[in-house]
Amino acid sequence: MYLLRLLCRHKTALVIGIVCGFAIVLVFLARCTSETLKQIQDPPGLVPHVDAPQPHRSAAPTKVLSAFLVVLITTGPKYTERRSIIRSTWLAKRDSDVLAKFVVGTQGLPNEDLQNLNTEQGRHKDLVLLPDLKDSYDNLTLKLIHMYSWLDQNVDFKFVLKADDDTFARLDLIKEELKGKEPTRLYWGFFYGRGRVKTAGKWRESSWELCDYYLPYALGGGYIISADLVRYVHLNAAYLKTWQSEDVSLGAWLAPVDVRRTHDPRFDTEYKSRGCSNKYLVTHKQSLEDMLEKHQTLQRDGRLCKEEVKLRLSYMYDWSVPPSQCCQRKDGIP
Repeated sequence: MYLLRLLCRHKTALVIGIVCGFAIVLVFLARCTSETLKQIQDPPGLVPHVDAPQPHRSAAPTKVLSAFLVVLITTGPKYTERRSIIRSTWLAKRDSDVLAKFVVGTQGLPNEDLQNLNTEQGRHKDLVLLPDLKDSYDNLTLKLIHMYSWLDQNVDFKFVLKADDDTFARLDLIKEELKGKEPTRLYWGFFYGRGRVKTAGKWRESSWELCDYYLPYALGGGYIISADLVRYVHLNAAYLKTWQSEDVSLGAWLAPVDVRRTHDPRFDTEYKSRGCSNKYLVTHKQSLEDMLEKHQTLQRDGRLCKEEVKLRLSYMYDWSVPPSQCCQRKDGIP
């Protein structure tokens, strides 16, 4: 009987020992799994850009705005006259499913400038004010990230036209063409592929190290991308390298992405205008007088140009050759 009791005690201790050991193993495995998942989600060596807006990880809020086409116009705090002439010309008559916003960084602005912007916002309600961004030429690429992040978080849309405040656009024609395009993976504008990296001056790139040419990109005076590419930029904002030129940066960010790059000579978006063609959809480097004249000619005659003028030749991008040979200017192209 004594031996039987002793055996029972040993068996009970053995069972308790096994149970305790199994529990310790489970705790260890759970801790290892948690640390492994954390390493997968936040891999070592990838430090988010401190100035870039962090991607939105929680449940997406309900978007309060909706549009088929969004127009985002980059502008400076003091350029009220430019915004005013755009409102009264090419933004004056647009469909209800076209949403237009002027984007301004407000970090560090004097109180007088902030008050003026708030007054303008109260009157027109068409400004996107970015309080975490100092508005300067050197911050244009960060401004692009911030405004695309705002757009993805706040607007349900299909396409966005990014333009400058010296750009004139034919929104009616653009919208009609977009109706026939797939609302995904679209990158539409006037592309350049043989731009040598700038080593001095306003566009100097001090940290470009990919190659001796910029990667093909749509020139920043005006281009259109679909909503999914805006989301791509927003969700990856913390890991995107920022270069001096915002259009060059976007071309590099989208270089490995399976997108439809659509070169269109009707986008007159180079560093100076090629002139005036009635076929143009977007025209860059326009003075206030140029915008007013184009608007009045459209209203009066139904065409863009009082008189068609060609100041320099255009080109069709040849995607079948290396980028350095892409862009041969020829006559007969708008």
